[in-house]
Amino acid sequence: MNTPFTPEMADACVAQAVAYFKSGYNCAQSVVAAFAPYYDFTEEQAFRMSASFGGGIGRMRQTCGAACGMFLLAGLDCGATDGADNAGKSHNYAVVQRLARAFEEENGSLVCAELLGLKKPEGSPQAEARTAQYYKKRPCAKMVETAARLFADYLLEGAK
Repeated sequence: MNTPFTPEMADACVAQAVAYFKSGYNCAQSVVAAFAPYYDFTEEQAFRMSASFGGGIGRMRQTCGAACGMFLLAGLDCGATDGADNAGKSHNYAVVQRLARAFEEENGSLVCAELLGLKKPEGSPQAEARTAQYYKKRPCAKMVETAARLFADYLLEGAK
């Protein structure tokens, strides 16, 4: 990140993440793309790198896509770039675990199916049409907002 992260930037990122989701992007894409300008990559790169994580990873309803997006951003922020850097890896894992605990504390789970109240995953790779009914029955906008806010808070703390 080239510029200091400010509370105004944090608010803008959270609002942008929710706006992306409400315009049809998946949970992970929405979170990652909202922070793309601060990591010097394009919106398109953000959408592509996070596309597979929506729907609880490929719509398998595993780890929430919004949380996955938050974890991807943690890697951009403090991920080790040397395979032998065990201290760097450990630091990144600690950041991810801290973010995961905070997400789970707020939402009750990290698992997409549980967050959606599903007894079992739908079993289909088919993306659902984004309709008013879709947004009404899904808590995903709240998950996107939570993940973006938690990551913004992490950046504001200056945790590296």
